[in-house]
Amino acid sequence: MERTMFGKTGLNVSRLGIGLSEIGFNLTRDDLDQAARVMNSALDAGINFLDTAACYDLSEELLGEAVSHRRDEFVLVTKAGHFMPRGEGEDWTYDLITSSIERSLERMKTDHVDLVQLHSCSVEILERGDVTRALQDARDAGKTRFIGYSGDNENAEFAVASGEFDTLQTSFNLVDQKARHTLLPAAEAQGMGIIIKRPIGNAVWGAAKDPQPYEHNPDYTVEYHRRAAVMQAEGALPDEPDDRIMTAMGFTLAHPEVDVMIVGTQRPEHMLSNIELIDNRLPIPAAAVDALHERYDRLSDGWEQRG
Repeated sequence: MERTMFGKTGLNVSRLGIGLSEIGFNLTRDDLDQAARVMNSALDAGINFLDTAACYDLSEELLGEAVSHRRDEFVLVTKAGHFMPRGEGEDWTYDLITSSIERSLERMKTDHVDLVQLHSCSVEILERGDVTRALQDARDAGKTRFIGYSGDNENAEFAVASGEFDTLQTSFNLVDQKARHTLLPAAEAQGMGIIIKRPIGNAVWGAAKDPQPYEHNPDYTVEYHRRAAVMQAEGALPDEPDDRIMTAMGFTLAHPEVDVMIVGTQRPEHMLSNIELIDNRLPIPAAAVDALHERYDRLSDGWEQRG
């Protein structure tokens, strides 16, 4: 698995990471063996970047049970900001961020994480300053090595411009390219580590129907699937790979600003397939990437970046 330097952090990360939201939301404690197979097979194949969040239901808990004994083999990343259980307390306070980090450490059976990110808060909250200070205090206390912001659009633009964060996580894929113009160049200029969420557009490219990856949120991919249909109505891409997932992953990794993209799955066989594609079939042809840029720029009027 190819690795790269993660911005100015000094961390060396695999270009493919694991996003653990599907495992957290779609599996139960009875599925621990399945979750462990996904995570351990990824680590065995050279992936060293695991991304989760306090609000991804059982994700942190399953991670702690499955791979905490291999803690020195991977970069551990989580997010904070939402009171848990959701809706039963106040989000986005200093105390909430602090307690959320403590809860995450306990659930994941570790004394520190490598990165804690604010989970898509607004410009207004960032301007208030207390949640950023909570992350800084956690870093000073050794609870996290680095601090970051996860989000999109004007909120992410403000976070990048603030200079307060080591990393940015944002949405970017072949049907959601706004960050190519508004975020990636600015974050790279600051030396931020750049993490891409939704890097394969939730597998909508070439899909006959909406994949609907989350039972608890069936509308999650409706807009992406609509966009894919609009772009694919133009016909096949020049030199398009014969695997639609390869097309999606290859497009995202064709952008040099991207350090790591996180792809979620709850199935070990999907994880191994993704690894095989990344290891053996990059890069995809430049003509396909250029065509995707041209189609998006021409067709995307009103297409906001999706969180």
